[in-house]
Amino acid sequence: MTYRLWYWPDLQGRGEFIRLPLEAAGIAYEDCARDAGAEALVEDMEARTGRVPFAPPYLEADGIIIAQVANILLYLGERHGLAPSALADRLWINQLQLTIADLVAEVHNVHHPVDMMAYYDEQASEAARAAAQFRAERLPKFLAHFEAAAGANTGDWLAGDRWSYADTSLFQVVAGLRYMFPRRMAAIEQDYPRLIALHDRVAALPGIAAYLASDRRIAFNEDGIFRHYPELDDDA
Repeated sequence: MTYRLWYWPDLQGRGEFIRLPLEAAGIAYEDCARDAGAEALVEDMEARTGRVPFAPPYLEADGIIIAQVANILLYLGERHGLAPSALADRLWINQLQLTIADLVAEVHNVHHPVDMMAYYDEQASEAARAAAQFRAERLPKFLAHFEAAAGANTGDWLAGDRWSYADTSLFQVVAGLRYMFPRRMAAIEQDYPRLIALHDRVAALPGIAAYLASDRRIAFNEDGIFRHYPELDDDA
């Protein structure tokens, strides 16, 4: 079976958290809007009735539609062994994924603190204030939590002896934050050695390495969640 992933075709965004474990595990999927265009995504959403997704990403699987990143990953984790078998471990991985979702929401709010439908330039002054608070307070708090999580297991991964979807998600978090805040991340990365080592281990997975070297990996850009505006970055 080939999964059908629906997400915006020109950005990583939340869809990348789904693409990464699929690529790492070599699971076949069709990136539908990459092939058919953004208009096809809009048309697909508008044509659906009943239990419809609120927004992309969503996944077509076994005749059902699954939306919300953590929900999709929960499904893939259990179906393909991308999460540990023990219940406590599966709940821990899902808990980390939900915390990552919190971080992603806060990251987006940095450059859109007033109106998510307005352009960045229309709220740049408010974004500067939000970025300073995020860099100083929220970013270290999230990274410290993920650093502790990376050291909570005796092995190389967050739980068990194999990578999980939460490991690939933390890879994306580090990569995205490095793009968005290169000066700030360069100043504080040494405080989170286990998290950075986890990022590097995920990057070295054969499926991930091949994906990162391919044209399937969309470059970070200023239409996605992790956006680099130099005026929002600082080493403090």
